[in-house]
Amino acid sequence: MPEKSGKLSQAKDYKLIVEKDVRIPLRDGALLYGDIFRPDGGSERFPVIMTTGPYMKDKLWIVPEDLEEPQNEYMNWETANPLWWCPRGYALLRVDSRGSGKSPGKSEPSSYQEAVDTYDCIEWVAKQPWCNGSVGTLGISYHANFQWRVAGLQPPSLKAIMPWEGRADQYRDQAYHGGIFAMGFIASWHHMQIAHHLLGEPAAYNPDAFNNNLLWEYMRHNLDSDFWRRCSAQWDKITVPVYSVGNWGGFAMHLRGNTEGYMRAASANKKLRIHTGSHYHPFHSEEGRLEQLRWFDHWLKGVDTGIMDEPRVKLEIRTGGSKQRYPFRFEDDWPIARTRWTKMYLQPQREGSSTGEAEGRLVLEAPAATAKITYPASPQSRHFHGGRTGVSFETAPMAQDTEVTGPLVLNIWVSSTSKDMDIMATLRNIGPDGKDVCELGQRGEPVPCVTKGWLRASHRKLDPQKSLPYRPYHAHDERQWLTSGEAVECQVEIWPTSMVFGKGHKIRLDIGPRDGVGTGHFTHYHADYNDGAQNTIHAGGDKASYLLLPVIPPK
Repeated sequence: MPEKSGKLSQAKDYKLIVEKDVRIPLRDGALLYGDIFRPDGGSERFPVIMTTGPYMKDKLWIVPEDLEEPQNEYMNWETANPLWWCPRGYALLRVDSRGSGKSPGKSEPSSYQEAVDTYDCIEWVAKQPWCNGSVGTLGISYHANFQWRVAGLQPPSLKAIMPWEGRADQYRDQAYHGGIFAMGFIASWHHMQIAHHLLGEPAAYNPDAFNNNLLWEYMRHNLDSDFWRRCSAQWDKITVPVYSVGNWGGFAMHLRGNTEGYMRAASANKKLRIHTGSHYHPFHSEEGRLEQLRWFDHWLKGVDTGIMDEPRVKLEIRTGGSKQRYPFRFEDDWPIARTRWTKMYLQPQREGSSTGEAEGRLVLEAPAATAKITYPASPQSRHFHGGRTGVSFETAPMAQDTEVTGPLVLNIWVSSTSKDMDIMATLRNIGPDGKDVCELGQRGEPVPCVTKGWLRASHRKLDPQKSLPYRPYHAHDERQWLTSGEAVECQVEIWPTSMVFGKGHKIRLDIGPRDGVGTGHFTHYHADYNDGAQNTIHAGGDKASYLLLPVIPPK
């Protein structure tokens, strides 16, 4: 049991020991290379915080001027800063995964093999004479994703994980949103890593680095299968203490992994935190680092920091339009227990508008009469570079401040003249002036979007064992093609969010065949069946379509 203490680990004047290019042996005879940063404490032994990834342990990250941790020679993308952690009695281990940086071998990013290799690294470092035998994992994005996978293998020396903004299901969270290939980010990310390796410094010492066929493999395995299950989180096997940390702005890749991780991991000790801000500022903030330290002091040093006495869920509640962080609020669970699940029904009123006005309303009472609205599935020009597609529905102005915090569902009846149809849903916060209230995006940019959801209609089949009323779980194991003109019911998973829609504001729902506002670089591949097709939304009567909102009453 942790010893009682009112203090966190305090910085001491340790000499820093840096061991570069340490050879780490793996069970199959292969070697990985890692860098170790540790305090020189004589006979004192320290816990380890480690990361594994393809971003090159030797690549210096030039930090932005407004980061709360200053630039130093050891800063590395999405990983912890040795000059902050080592004085507080922690060692850091950064490992180049196979086929990246200085580590030889076949490159397999985000793979089962990478998880096995990380297991071996954890057990190797735990046996070093300066280590106290306790290892934790901490990092952002890719350096969060690997944590889910290795935790499922249950290495004995892994005592706690803190996946910070980390996808977990490689198919649903990253590669195929609702069955639609999220090509924009993946292709850009893949090509950038090739360039960093073949056109950057690694070309001199590891010319075969990052040699993989990742994009072909991802597109070849376009349905869910064992290919994806092997490289995704195995929730029932994750028993280590978990602090899952998400970002409301990460609705295009990471946030779903963090909420699913909290809900589904088998660990008896788990917490959930969701904040706002860019992809990296909160991690390096003083508040964020102290939260990380509280977690690892508790589980790696046996110090009762009080973190496990607090409610399990800690959320920034967005009230709209702030460029600064919002206050946190504690909750006992996720979804929030006092949620009022509220259906807002779609009510078409007019045909598609070129002016951007909403074509329909979102209302609390289900319309008695059936209505429909039709829009083109593809723009008129093959060289379409953006702009409005699809249709929109809006609420009346809010009579009072209305908080929406939790997962959402768009239950919608649709048909098409084609054999398939892409449903892309965007939730927006429209102010009294008719303009979007923007939030801070992952790159620090203003984003005119609250959250998004996606579904390819042929992927509408649900897994009844894993689906919840507020979070549909699609099987993605077969295609159920549409019959021209025949309406089908689809449950679109909209990723979790938090927003207080102020008095006088409107909730706007855009539904379209293509990526809408706020998409950024997380764009999708639009298949040829969209060309020339007409899509139709049905609503009211026996085809009631609605948006399920998690409305939160005040405590």
